Amino acid sequence: MLRYDVIVCGAGPAGAMAAYRLAKSGLKVALLEKHLLPRHKTCGGGMPVTMERCLADVDTSALIESEVTFMRHSWKFEDSILAAINLPGSGERLKLWMVQRHQFDFALAQHAAAAGAELKDGLAVRSVEPNGNHVVVRAQWTKTNGEVAKGKAFNAIADYVIGADGANGVTVKATNLRQNPPMAIAMEVEYPHVWGTGHPHLSSNTLHLDYGAIGDGYAWVFPKKNHLNVGAGLFRMDRTVRRSESTIGLTLKQVICNYLTQLHVPFDSSQMRFHAHPLPLWRGKEPRHTTDGRILLVGDAAGLVGPLFGDGLLHGVKSGLIAAECIKSGTSQEYTNCIHNEFAANFDAALKLSRFFYQWPYLCYKFGVKQERATPIAARLLAGELSFQEMGDRFMQRMKQQMTGLLSAT
Repeated sequence: MLRYDVIVCGAGPAGAMAAYRLAKSGLKVALLEKHLLPRHKTCGGGMPVTMERCLADVDTSALIESEVTFMRHSWKFEDSILAAINLPGSGERLKLWMVQRHQFDFALAQHAAAAGAELKDGLAVRSVEPNGNHVVVRAQWTKTNGEVAKGKAFNAIADYVIGADGANGVTVKATNLRQNPPMAIAMEVEYPHVWGTGHPHLSSNTLHLDYGAIGDGYAWVFPKKNHLNVGAGLFRMDRTVRRSESTIGLTLKQVICNYLTQLHVPFDSSQMRFHAHPLPLWRGKEPRHTTDGRILLVGDAAGLVGPLFGDGLLHGVKSGLIAAECIKSGTSQEYTNCIHNEFAANFDAALKLSRFFYQWPYLCYKFGVKQERATPIAARLLAGELSFQEMGDRFMQRMKQQMTGLLSAT
């Protein structure tokens, strides 16, 4: 039985940065990843530049594929507006980074290993079991094709375990926390693109968003170095539960193809690889660690996906760093409170706003998204430079006034 101070299950950004911070402090850390690295990860790969504050001395220069400074919004691919994310004369220098997750995650995992964490990829966690003052983790090595390698096992004991293996991972199931969490669903495709072709607004510095092509969600196009990440997601699943999974899949695929058509990008859908994935949404305050403080959930496992935008990378990394600090300081039983102090008020306000937005998407687009200050506000919200608490209620009040005016006029 191997012995560690901390075992981190999952080598995504949340897990890797937790492992890095803990290993750097001198603790014996194992960072386990089910797949061989680098591995594909379904994700748009967009994040605010403020992420650099959380990445310490990680060299991101080779990881950033493009820097977005403009957003092009549309309603059902029409009525579009191109807007800068920084108002002229504002002095703001915000931008969004675009990365490929397999490269980004691999770099962070290697960064953790360089700090002293034992990186073990191709190791699938099978069980996480509290055992007195320790936690026993059992895992099995996998082959290159992902199949379990029979006879090869990893058994270890640790003072703490950090669950960074996603909403459906072994760790979160072992804790009995976050049962039946609300899930959004997204689908995307990465499609090769040569810049200078297609729609005039297709540019490596421009992100595209459409709010009417799919109900209860939105579609996007994220620019990368030599391809487009095109996707669509449903974020009000409580209103779409009657749809079958196959129907949802076909709808999302069609929206993606329609977006490519509207942007004058020729494609062959039979040659495209569509990747779908669940997004565990925030549903309010709830425990994010076991009662003994031995197992802590971070990132998607903790449900730290923004309710409005579906963003999770920055929140995941922050939660990983918070978990590491709680373990280092011997305050792991305060972890949930720390997470709530960091996220709860803002996420609760975002959840309230998302329900309003997806109930009245066209009016929110017409009287909200298309306004001059909307894009800079969205960028600041994504970057954490502005809170949903500060603007959510004001936005909804203004929208209600607009709707009241429309009703009065009719």
